[in-house]
Amino acid sequence: MLKFLAPAIASMLASTCAQAADPAGTWTAAEGKSRVKISRCGANLCGSVVWLREPNDAGGKPKTDIHNVDAALRGRPIIGIQVLQSLAPAGEAWSGRIYNAEDGKTYSASFKLQGDNSAQVQGCVAVVFCKSQVWTRN
Repeated sequence: MLKFLAPAIASMLASTCAQAADPAGTWTAAEGKSRVKISRCGANLCGSVVWLREPNDAGGKPKTDIHNVDAALRGRPIIGIQVLQSLAPAGEAWSGRIYNAEDGKTYSASFKLQGDNSAQVQGCVAVVFCKSQVWTRN
């Protein structure tokens, strides 16, 4: 009987460990200005803005992507924009692209869990100039 239970228990433990390392969920970005929902997009991860501390502009209208380098996209609401794009497994982290609505630019990115509810998010230009933030899972 023990012969049959050991593989089942090992499988359950491996499944639990894999779930603990899953970044899916809603994350609060540094300074609490926004929340990003991370989910699977095929084999990769993506993340979209689902909440802003200040969702409206001075005129009371929803904030839009006014800094986007593509003029055709400047009218889209910030809430709903996919900011984490095509994050693929890369060792203990995920790497892909991150869009910054504050300057309208997209950067290379990495997302690395630092525990069940904490992650380091890094955006880089030319791999040398990087900025990191710690995000917390809600």
